[in-house]
Amino acid sequence: MRRAPFTLLFVLTISACGFAQPNKPAAKDPSRVLPPGQLPKDSRLGKPRTLRDAYHPWTPPKTLAEWKKERQRLREQVLVSQGLWPMPPKTPLKAVIHGKIDRGDYTVEKVYFQSHPGHYVTGNLYRPKLPSGPNHPGVLCPHGHWNNARFFDAGEKAAKAFIAGGGEKFMAGARHHIQARMVGLARLGCVVFHYDMVGYSDSKPIGHRAGFTDAEASLRLQNFMGLQTWNSIRALDFLTSLPDVDVKRIGVTGASGGGTQTFMLAAIDDRVTAAFPAVMVSTGMQGGCICENAEYLRIGVNNIALAALFAPKPQALSGADDWTVAIETKGYPELRQVYSLYGKPENIAAKAFPQFKHNYNQVAREMMYEWFNRHLRLGHKSPIKERDYEPLSAKELTVWTDQHPQPKDAKSAADLRKYLTKVSDDQFAKLVPKTKGDVRRYREVVGAAARVMFGEVPRQQEIEFMPRSPNIRKFGNHEIAKGTFSRGVSGEQVPFLVLTPKDFAEQMPKNAAGWFDSSGKSRLFLANGKLKSQTKSLVDAGFAVFSIDLFLTGEYVVKNATPPKVNSQYVGYTIGYNRPLISNRVKDILSYTGMFPEKGKRKGESLLVGTGDAGVWTLLAAAQLGKKIDRVIVDLNGFSFRKLKSTADPNFLPGALKYGGLGGLAALAAPTELVLYGTKGIPKEELAPLIQMYKVTGGKLTLHEGKLTDDLVVKEVLRKEAASR
Repeated sequence: MRRAPFTLLFVLTISACGFAQPNKPAAKDPSRVLPPGQLPKDSRLGKPRTLRDAYHPWTPPKTLAEWKKERQRLREQVLVSQGLWPMPPKTPLKAVIHGKIDRGDYTVEKVYFQSHPGHYVTGNLYRPKLPSGPNHPGVLCPHGHWNNARFFDAGEKAAKAFIAGGGEKFMAGARHHIQARMVGLARLGCVVFHYDMVGYSDSKPIGHRAGFTDAEASLRLQNFMGLQTWNSIRALDFLTSLPDVDVKRIGVTGASGGGTQTFMLAAIDDRVTAAFPAVMVSTGMQGGCICENAEYLRIGVNNIALAALFAPKPQALSGADDWTVAIETKGYPELRQVYSLYGKPENIAAKAFPQFKHNYNQVAREMMYEWFNRHLRLGHKSPIKERDYEPLSAKELTVWTDQHPQPKDAKSAADLRKYLTKVSDDQFAKLVPKTKGDVRRYREVVGAAARVMFGEVPRQQEIEFMPRSPNIRKFGNHEIAKGTFSRGVSGEQVPFLVLTPKDFAEQMPKNAAGWFDSSGKSRLFLANGKLKSQTKSLVDAGFAVFSIDLFLTGEYVVKNATPPKVNSQYVGYTIGYNRPLISNRVKDILSYTGMFPEKGKRKGESLLVGTGDAGVWTLLAAAQLGKKIDRVIVDLNGFSFRKLKSTADPNFLPGALKYGGLGGLAALAAPTELVLYGTKGIPKEELAPLIQMYKVTGGKLTLHEGKLTDDLVVKEVLRKEAASR
């Protein structure tokens, strides 16, 4: 038997649990579900994830179909986190190659090009001497956080220790292990581009870890990691543009922070054919620098999952006596499971060398040579052993010379961000629909970003309800049911209640209204425990009125309770692993509505009402729900993402301004009917995309500058019923 959707949970719990419906007096605080002072058993109240957690688990899907779906979702998550959704325009590189140094069997040149206008990527190009022609594999080599990086010199004392420990055989490789990798690959026949991290060696004038950590940058998803990922994409553009590179054989390898850049590029750029991220991929520490962390990047996942995005292409990992020491037993089995889904378990390998500290030493390099020899088809006999070489000095490697000084148009962080903001704003403006044919593209881009921000809308079967015993009580002339719900195995416990007309189980009212408030479900009651007259009016009119305590409201609030703090140094250290507070609240509303079928498959109306600060949260949730909701009535209280100045603001939402602010995200709700109060004070440009979307789709949008009172809630909810009488 098909039942009205909003009665589903109660019909199920009554029939399954057999609860009676005794006529008991209402509690002193009828909105409470849990005993006074008891917090919900919600996993979100626990310690938040951080990059340095000892263990970051991830369980891969069990079937290839499930993985392909997850891969698409996760790849979008990565691109959104990097500020690369949609991709910025690829402007001319204007590459300059100069200062060739001949080392007999290979050459070294100096390179700089513009990844964005005025932002220069710098590095060295290593080429095999012979043969010439378009038949050399290309290899990108990002470096990690070693002192002086591309110019690194460990010194004689440390080098001797490396040799004594068995990690190196030659003094040159021991002192200059970063150069040794490039020389070894060039000697094997690869064209190698070794490029700087931002702020290292010749990369100027933007300092590493500077200029991208404030609230404005986060609201636009302008982060250091995204800049470096973009530089890697453009470095690959440069490498594949060279006439002597075979674009079908492209490798990438780096260690530590360079390992992060390796698996990030491999995850999102299909031109990479083989990868070797060293001493970085693990279930342990996920990357300690701002250039390895970004908002939303690792919510629900870890570096193992990010590396899995490269499957089924060939990928090998090295570990050492650091956070990667357990890679063979923690991480590699999960990767092998994903590769096995494609029938390619031989394309993933992992080897830990616990006798060595964090490194990319000769032992690991030779493992990499063997891997690339096989998968880039270099044609050398195994085993491959590294030979000694003559290192280049920092002066010989440096890109900037008297003949080639740093260009005068090199942008500072502030200037580059101005450019990035203009590009992003222009891209969004072009997305805003001018015709109905444009709506699909808007939903593809902004809709995917919103799913990353708030999570997927759950299916009915994902929502689990736990009624309070007895779950239905008489409440004056009405009935009240209370309990908690969670989303799958998320570990949440969200308190809810519903008020219905008398004899609810038999009557099953057609209409449902979810009323959300920043004070919680107590908003429906007076201080003396009686129903507010406005709530009573809705129930008397035949509505089932739902309310829940959104995360850290209502029953979540106890004495001296404080919201979780966002890392003051860089928000990506927190929101890279945990959802923003506003996102959790929107997610709770999405979970509440998970029981509703789409319009056309149900009887009656399903409405959302949002008052207090919850007006904004309700509107953002409605934008994800499409045809699940008929009408939305909220108070925005003049809110604007453009006004936020602090990452500690409870409504702080990274990426909001990149996608048009409140209006840009709310536009996804079209053509669902929206009634928005409290629009006074919201900048016109922030509401413009919402207004334009409703103009194009023909949806009904009503804007009121004034406040949404409880009396107006009743008037708006009952408007259609009044008109039909």
